[in-house]
Amino acid sequence: MWSELSERDAVVAIHRKEKPMTGFLKVEGLAKTWVPGKPVFADVSFTLDKGEFVCIIGHSGCGKTTILNVLAGLDTATDGHVFMDGREISGPSLERGVVFQGHALMPWLTVRQNIAFAVKSCWPEWPAPKVNVHVEKFVAMVGLSAAIDKKPSQLSGGMKQRVGIARAFSIQPKMLLLDEPFGALDALTRGTIQDELMTIVRDTQQTVFMITHDVDEAILLADRILLMTNGHESDGRYTPGGIAEVVTNTLPRERTRAGLHHLPGYYELRNHIVDFLVTRALAGGKPADH
Repeated sequence: MWSELSERDAVVAIHRKEKPMTGFLKVEGLAKTWVPGKPVFADVSFTLDKGEFVCIIGHSGCGKTTILNVLAGLDTATDGHVFMDGREISGPSLERGVVFQGHALMPWLTVRQNIAFAVKSCWPEWPAPKVNVHVEKFVAMVGLSAAIDKKPSQLSGGMKQRVGIARAFSIQPKMLLLDEPFGALDALTRGTIQDELMTIVRDTQQTVFMITHDVDEAILLADRILLMTNGHESDGRYTPGGIAEVVTNTLPRERTRAGLHHLPGYYELRNHIVDFLVTRALAGGKPADH
């Protein structure tokens, strides 16, 4: 069917097949203003279903990281509200695990100790043997059992990011927030960890919100992709950034990095997102004049 669709029809199909959301996470009318009268973004509203993987894409400065920080409880919005599992987010919580581009490991602690610190923060009543078994389970999940007693200085960049992912998963959060966690890695390492993340997310049915600049990464990982515009001035009028479009990924969910470009509909989906970034993201979501 897909091979017979025109690019325009394929994109329409992408939207038509979006599944109804149950609203595990609800973002309502979010806005952030640093300069009076010129919000970075405004009226940002979207939902995440439980177990859904959503990526957000946009150019630097559009406010993606600010949105993630608000979801994490690390920042506050100027306007709007965020609800998770029926309760409003009002600060940091172990219910939300965060992985940043920098690994944020404590350099004086080993891999085991870094993850155990998070586990003990979540379950302070657990005895040491139980903590240790739990830590070893998640270290094995990211393939680092042989390095469990090494310190961050003895690890490669990719290994450090794996520790960060293991630590986030070890506290079994209701939602995982990823801020370009693979952005500083080489292509081979990035691809390997993407595959590992996909496997873990599928096994745990984790709810994930992720920032990325990589179109193929979004197509590989996400169930839906939020396309975000930058704030801009035109004819003396300022328009804040926001979510211009929500694209549903209709490619088979069991997709792999190696086979992604062979899937019918892949190029239509990729071209649509690239076209948005090139011609619309900096122009308020509308087609740019040529």
